[in-house]
Amino acid sequence: MITETPNSGADIWFVVPAFNEAAVIGDVVKSLAPYGKVIVIDDGSRDQTGSTAEDAGAILLRHLINRGQGAALQTGLAFAHMNAAKTVITFDADGQHRIEDALRMAARLDAEGLDIVLGSRFLGDTENMPFMRRMVLSLAVLFTRATTGLRVTDAHNGLRAMTGAAAGLIRLRQDRMAHASELLSEVAKKNLRYAEEPVTIRYTQYSLAKGQRLSNAFSILEELFLGLFSR
Repeated sequence: MITETPNSGADIWFVVPAFNEAAVIGDVVKSLAPYGKVIVIDDGSRDQTGSTAEDAGAILLRHLINRGQGAALQTGLAFAHMNAAKTVITFDADGQHRIEDALRMAARLDAEGLDIVLGSRFLGDTENMPFMRRMVLSLAVLFTRATTGLRVTDAHNGLRAMTGAAAGLIRLRQDRMAHASELLSEVAKKNLRYAEEPVTIRYTQYSLAKGQRLSNAFSILEELFLGLFSR
């Protein structure tokens, strides 16, 4: 059980993009709420994601249509920055991240004077990660290294901690999965001070069925190349 949190809790804003996550979003919000403000961006869900998140204590932002995780993330980052958040943590809605990893990353921002700390499952651990997804994510890392110059080990990890100022500098134009590599491009372009932190990613039956299918993994590569040629 976690009994302490860095930055006095209230200085941390969790940004949680969500699409059709009514089954789990309430538990995710309740797990985060003791440590800071929780913003859930309901990205055009067709279920009760929004009302469930709000009932659990989240600040709710809504997209009227499903625009994609990148667009939802940009909405949340802009909102947190506009409200003078000191520390912003992006956190997936499907329960695959661990709060203890997120809080450790937030503490590292202050301790090392960083702009952003990036979670890395390849420096840390994974639970039940499909082999083909590991291969696709490894290719995404090579692509991101080649296009940004950043020596990262995990290009598509949704767990990140950043200062409020850094959140205000990031501009995501890729609405869907390629936003993760685009965010790293922003880190490089804006010369943000970064580090990677080992984290654990839990691939549950729920996350594998909903958001971690092999087709989604290959769509990451497709959107990466489309994004490259559209620059």
